[in-house]
Amino acid sequence: MGTPLAASPDNGAPTGACAALIPTLEGICGADHVISEPRELKTYECDGLTAHRTAPALVVLPEEAEQVAAIVRACAEAGVPFVARGSGTGLSGGALPRSDGVLIVTSRMRRVLEVDPRSRRAIVEPGVTNLAVSKAVEPYGFFYAPDPSSQVVCSVGGNVAENSGGAHCLKHGFTVHHVTGLEIVTPDGELTWLGDGTGVSPGYDLLGAFTGSEGTLGIVTKVVVKLTPLPEMVRTLLAAFESTSQGGTAVSGIIGAGIVPAAIEMMDALAIEAAEAAVHCNYPAGAGAVLVVELDGPASEVEAEAAAVRERCEQAGAGEIRSADDPADRARIWAGRKSAFAAVGRISPAYIVQDGVVPRTALSGILGRIAELSSAREGVRVANVFHAGDGNLHPLVLFDDRIEGAGEAAEEVSGAILDLCIEAGGSITGEHGVGVDKAKYMPKMFGPTDLDTMQFLRCAFNPRNLCNPGKVFPTPRLCGEVPGVRHGPPPAVAAGELEQF
Repeated sequence: MGTPLAASPDNGAPTGACAALIPTLEGICGADHVISEPRELKTYECDGLTAHRTAPALVVLPEEAEQVAAIVRACAEAGVPFVARGSGTGLSGGALPRSDGVLIVTSRMRRVLEVDPRSRRAIVEPGVTNLAVSKAVEPYGFFYAPDPSSQVVCSVGGNVAENSGGAHCLKHGFTVHHVTGLEIVTPDGELTWLGDGTGVSPGYDLLGAFTGSEGTLGIVTKVVVKLTPLPEMVRTLLAAFESTSQGGTAVSGIIGAGIVPAAIEMMDALAIEAAEAAVHCNYPAGAGAVLVVELDGPASEVEAEAAAVRERCEQAGAGEIRSADDPADRARIWAGRKSAFAAVGRISPAYIVQDGVVPRTALSGILGRIAELSSAREGVRVANVFHAGDGNLHPLVLFDDRIEGAGEAAEEVSGAILDLCIEAGGSITGEHGVGVDKAKYMPKMFGPTDLDTMQFLRCAFNPRNLCNPGKVFPTPRLCGEVPGVRHGPPPAVAAGELEQF
């Protein structure tokens, strides 16, 4: 294995194994697709989680799957770590580079390669944006169901890495439910396929294991996605409440009535304030919370469900309820919710985006305890925006980073929120991933045996730990280390010795 070195302390230029790779990488992609100039490298020093920053030693921008495979082979032969990056919208530091490694950016691989209406599938490259898939297949009467709030810019390859969901995952499911095949580059540079495009491949579910693995098992180069027929009718309702507790009661009533909306989203007063300042969404004045409920399907079914949703919201104390069928009117209702993460920048100099999950029945209690955490820390406020239907919370912890100690206080509140999620029987992440941001919380949710099993899977794909190292696990075990033995240097093993485990 080579000895990759960090950037030079003198001028930031790559040295050692990374510097030696430059001619090879330029030969693969062209000199204009390899970045080594220190000021340009700073563009890639973080993803959407800006609290963690590391400038990579090199950045490469391939345009073909074969180029990705050749780049990975070159890195593997030199013993240089590498990290894949799409649009860079991730919020857990999953695409955080290595200062001694290569960042492989797939944003130029953005072609929709095939649309097959008969089999209801499309084949796209990893740099294609989420929304671009739906736009490409809309003329055929279909859409791509997973819809993260950043869908205008986030890439499908990144969605696969994080198993992204979005507002409509309540009814339509997460990315894993809509991917039927992946072309990947393995950590040793082999180009291969997982899944056959039908979604019913026999044997081990390697496709499912890869989806959501946060780039630690390989790099996606093509994605076969399942297409969903456009519904006959879509109706969006906006209900205003005095409190999130009332909104939570409405959510329980809707789900308890056997209704499964396409989406149920909630925003509290602070999140509404931010959205109004940013996009002037004109939500009901003075609302302590708003609930956005979207229904889709056959017209008669939507009409009946809309009446039932309205009734449950009124019973829970809704002061105003709006309804929209027209796409432009529905877009105006959604504008506030879709802008929420960025909008809080209008009311706070800095903020932390959190991502946890609780049972729906625990929503009201957890929101109350989050409010208590916020009030106990001077200068820290929490704006709540979340997928109420499946209990996926996105608390936005607001603070002023110009005040000494404010960042640390916000981090404490953010961590305490995750502790609440675990205590309630939930999860430390719903769709943003673990990355570097939440790795330290993994032992709170999983025992040593669980973590060992997960790391064995990583070792099976990535035995030399060159592919996105340092992510997900707080103390990654080298492949071959005896489970449960954490003291002393672990023995190194070759890939061929993994069978004994």
